[in-house]
Amino acid sequence: MLEIACFNALSAIAAAKAGADRIELCADYAAGGVTPSLATLRGIRKETMIPINVMIRPRGGDFDHSDSEFEQMKDEIRLFKPVASGFVFGTLDSNHRVDEARNRELVHLAAPLPCTFHRAIDEVEEMDEAVDKVIGCGFKSILTSGGMKSAGEGVKTVQQLQKRFGQNIILILGGGVRSTNVEGLKRRTGVEWLHSAAITTPGEDVDEDEVRKMQDILSAF
Repeated sequence: MLEIACFNALSAIAAAKAGADRIELCADYAAGGVTPSLATLRGIRKETMIPINVMIRPRGGDFDHSDSEFEQMKDEIRLFKPVASGFVFGTLDSNHRVDEARNRELVHLAAPLPCTFHRAIDEVEEMDEAVDKVIGCGFKSILTSGGMKSAGEGVKTVQQLQKRFGQNIILILGGGVRSTNVEGLKRRTGVEWLHSAAITTPGEDVDEDEVRKMQDILSAF
């Protein structure tokens, strides 16, 4: 299964056309993804009904959110909930640990839509402890590179996480996933879902051919 991170409406429509299984809709690629506009989501919905999970992130940088930023995240979930298929977010405390109270509140607010804990998980020191907490908060999936800069570097950690937690939560492998490495990453980790921005040129537009190549490879499994 292939999830494509998209930073504009044209990219989302192209990814859907190329066979992506799901879109993670964000804005601002340079910042690592922040909350998109509702108008963008509505524009995509006019063209395709592909599942779209919306990033809820008030800014780039760290994941220790202020009280006002946390309130903004709640407001954005309420705003997008009638149109989104699910949400992608994650908040840590000042010690880079999963903020259980805040995340649980956001998951509850998003219900019954499923939530993915994003790559904030890669900022924690104790990965196993963090995954346990994420499961306890009610998330359905985790997007991770195994605590490393890229999926390729984090393969061993993701293998271990899949073996230990794979029955309780869906692990989505992301971080530099492309058609040149997607087959090996899939085989080595055993995860069902892979995540890619499928950007092959300067800018933040999805390469439709790259999405198609990855999906063709994954479809052979």
